[in-house]
Amino acid sequence: MQETHADGHDKNPIPHDLRGTAQDGSRNMMNMAVGMTDDPDRVAAAASGRDDQSVTPPEIKNDDDDDDGIVAKFLRTVNWMPTWCRYDPKNPPKFTLSMNILLAFSTTFTVANLYYPQPILNVIAEDFHVSYERSSNVATLSQAGYAVGLLLLCPLGDMIPRRPFILFLILLTATMWIGLCLTTNFEAFVTLSFLCGVGTVTPQLMLPLVGDLAPVHRRASALSVVVSGLALGLLVARVLSGVVANFTSWRNIYWVALGAQYLTFIILFFNLPDYPAKNKGLNYFKALWKMAALIVEKPLLIQACLMGFLMSASFTSFWTTLTFLLASPPYSYSSLNIGLFAFIGVAVISLAPIWSRLITDRFVFLFSSVLGLSFELVGIIIGTIIGTFTVAGPVIQAIFMDTGANFAHTANRSNIYGLDPSARNRVNTVYMVFCFAGQLTGTAAGNRLYAQGGWRWSGGMNIGLIGAALVIALARGPRESRWVGWKGGWSIRRDDLVAGKAEQQAPVKETGAPPELTDANAKSVG
Repeated sequence: MQETHADGHDKNPIPHDLRGTAQDGSRNMMNMAVGMTDDPDRVAAAASGRDDQSVTPPEIKNDDDDDDGIVAKFLRTVNWMPTWCRYDPKNPPKFTLSMNILLAFSTTFTVANLYYPQPILNVIAEDFHVSYERSSNVATLSQAGYAVGLLLLCPLGDMIPRRPFILFLILLTATMWIGLCLTTNFEAFVTLSFLCGVGTVTPQLMLPLVGDLAPVHRRASALSVVVSGLALGLLVARVLSGVVANFTSWRNIYWVALGAQYLTFIILFFNLPDYPAKNKGLNYFKALWKMAALIVEKPLLIQACLMGFLMSASFTSFWTTLTFLLASPPYSYSSLNIGLFAFIGVAVISLAPIWSRLITDRFVFLFSSVLGLSFELVGIIIGTIIGTFTVAGPVIQAIFMDTGANFAHTANRSNIYGLDPSARNRVNTVYMVFCFAGQLTGTAAGNRLYAQGGWRWSGGMNIGLIGAALVIALARGPRESRWVGWKGGWSIRRDDLVAGKAEQQAPVKETGAPPELTDANAKSVG
């Protein structure tokens, strides 16, 4: 052990009570290990590998072992994970394509919980002997539970490790789901639907995790893969639910969903990497207050949130009123045919990662948002005009709206995730709360307008919503720090990528041959 000298300007990072001579070195090692637990900064330093001297010995015997041993063993048992999933600060988890696909499919089979009941509400009403109006509470309370989970649970993703949190929510939701498969009491069914909705927020924990793990130059394309998984979940749930309920008992779709959730839990348990908490010790209520503060402090966030609100309102208005249009003359489609209409979403799932890789990752995110909104606007105009006499209208509108919304939402998320890396879950929560409010607004307003004036009235509202979103997008440039303006220019090239290329080229110019020398001239000089 190196001898320690103290003077009036002591710069030794080890506290005085942990120093000692060689004769009492073992006692000081004990004190160091115990003292670390009282110093959060040193714990964080040790976890990140910055302080090699502050490594806690594997076992420290003290008088509190009898009291803490059972609790510690329980926590270790609950949080046990395979060695390949454990976090190593010297070799942090790498974001691979397989992990990206894993998270995407995990979101598919978790978010689907919200949409299984929607196509079969009439069947549920008949089985429970309730009115259609009461059966609609199943879907409504599932969405309400999801909103509660967004607001109260998702901010915890910035405070606690996300692997155990995600696994716990999936396991808890799947276990409560058993009650939905078995209960014959409608009140219990509705209550469990609400609670399962609260636990179905795991996709909104995975999206910020992708923002943390994915490289900056691939963040948008990585996010688009997971967002496509969300779209696939909506498609799978509605189509599968309608088909199963049409040919067998409606409860079979709930048993299928139960198996999918437990299978998702098992796959994630053996493959989802651990990742340390970003804000250990952060107060929960301060974190909630921070979300409110972000809205008034970050112009970029409120710009993205307003666009998300308007896009979500238009999206849900279209898909809700589309059911009424296709069920009425001249189409008069069956509920099964209307459910199969959701397969149009395959276009979104296939195109989104390609678009994000070629455009969103290469240009400023606002550029992709504007392009996506423009796609939506064109599709809505076409569908509104010709949708009353040819099915090509709603087909074109569905493709353009789904594609444009996916592109714009991915670009918005990629943009706002850069605001505060330590608060990505809270930033995502704020954005999703605005989007959810937009969904509720679009459903209510779209239904009302369709009842009063038909397809073109609701379509006219959608044109106005997307037009307003475009105005908000163009009111503030990608480099503007104020609420309105285009300070920094109109260039669509991303500044960080341009700077990265310049840094890579700089060493070549300093150490390479002069630019005016060709290869032949360089050889002749040699």
